[in-house]
Parts: sequence; C-alpha cells; structure tokens
Amino acid sequence: MIEAATEVHEAARRRAESAAELAGVTVRMPHELPELEQIAALCNKVWRPDPTMPVVTVEWLRVLAHVDNYVAAAYRGEQMVGATVAFFGPPNTRSLHSHVTGVLPDGQIRGVGFALKTHQRAWALDIGVRTIGWTFDPLVSRNAHFNLAKLGARGRVYLESFYGDMPDELNAGDESDRLLVEWDLADPTVARALDGNPAERAPEALVALDIAGDERPVPGEIKGRYVEVRIPSDIYAVRKARPETALRWRLAVRDVLGGLLADGAVITGFSREGGYLLDRGEDA
Repeated sequence: MIEAATEVHEAARRRAESAAELAGVTVRMPHELPELEQIAALCNKVWRPDPTMPVVTVEWLRVLAHVDNYVAAAYRGEQMVGATVAFFGPPNTRSLHSHVTGVLPDGQIRGVGFALKTHQRAWALDIGVRTIGWTFDPLVSRNAHFNLAKLGARGRVYLESFYGDMPDELNAGDESDRLLVEWDLADPTVARALDGNPAERAPEALVALDIAGDERPVPGEIKGRYVEVRIPSDIYAVRKARPETALRWRLAVRDVLGGLLADGAVITGFSREGGYLLDRGEDA
C-alpha cells in the first residue's frame, strides 16, 4: 500500500514538472511580502474588483503562507503570470479548499493554470492531503471544461448565490451561483484526465438542458441514469449582448443542474458539446 502511494506521488511530481516545462514557467511558493504583493496585484488584475473589495489582501496571504497553507505563483522568467491560493479544510477531512487561481490573459492558452493545479496536487499529496475542493461559476464553459475534463474533478453540490453580490467586472449584475467540485487526488480517473483522457459522454445520455438557435435554454428530458446539461460557450458574451437571456440561463441551470445534484446525481465530466455529464445512479 505504501509502495502504491509512493508511485502515485512520484507520478504526480513528474506530471507537475512536465506541465511547468510545457507552459514555460517555474512554480514557487513565496513567503515574503514583495512577492505576496504581486500575487494580490495579479488577482486584482484578473478579476478587476471594486477597489474597496480586493480579491485577496497581502495581510491574508502573509498569514496563510506563514502557517504553511498553500500560496503559489507561476513565473515566466522573472514575471509572475499566475497564482493560486488554498487553505486547509476541517482536520478530519485531510483536504484543501482552493480559494482562487488566476492567470494573466496571455498565459491562459499556454498551460499556466494547468501547471499551477498539477503543482498544487503534487504538493498536497506529499503532505497527506486526499482531496482539494473549489468553486466556480457553473455558467462559465471554459472553467467547466478545465476543471472537469482536463483536471478530472467531480461535482456534487450546487451553491445558490454563494458569495452574494459580487461587484467585480466579471460577476457584476449576476447571481453568484457556484458549483463546488472535489478533486480526489489519487483517483485513477484524475490521473487519466491529466494525461488527456477525460470521461466520455455515455451513448445513452439524454440532454436535460439544451441550447436553442437563438441561444436560449431549452429544457429536455430527465430520464435514465446518464444525462447532459449544456451551457453557452461564452456566457460573458451572452451577458453583454442579451442580459435577459443570460438571466434565463442562470435560472435554468440553477433549476436543472442544481436539482439533479440535490437529488443525488454526480457530475462526472464535461462533454465536447459543451455540457455537464451527470450520473444519476443505478436506480434512476
């Protein structure tokens, strides 16, 4: 058992090193104020919050780093291009909650986020952490694909208006619903996803929520074990051009996806068609 665990940890370190090399970055865990100030500035640049409500503060980062939580940044040369911050969950869970992961726009297509998350996974496994959880907006397709298909996380909990009103540029004017995902770090399905082999759509899966020609949500069938809940490819564009349609999507996804999860379904992946893949269990 110990030998198997060691193999998982070593494979995780190799995966993290490979991801960093492919992205052209080094990942470090800073503790000193100048670099922590850079992390705070990077997060504000990514999310563009109200100046009175920063995404993270330097003081908070300083404390987290000082007591050995997870504060890491990716550097391309001497330039910081991404950062991620996580803190420990309840002691009996041996878990981390990954609070923020931000990448400068020019780094998003070059694997920086993947390098940060694989580093986070390797670090967590080395200290005995079993799972990492985090939240994201269930309407943001690129994040759903990254979290579920590329990383292999799973979703079980829908959180309605989790943060209340969020006045940053990315979230202003919308409800702050979030999907809570769980990353089982030693699960073989996670390792397969990280190697580019995500969960596939079941052939018999029915579409429980689809997209009409004018990009409105269209409810479908919720029947059988496997279902798919599709979302727009770019909700930010929809929100900008047709805010009333974006609101329809928020309410539809809350109703359909949130309802399925409340009934015990599990999100197992994200399809090439742009939809959440759910397993409702053998009794469905």
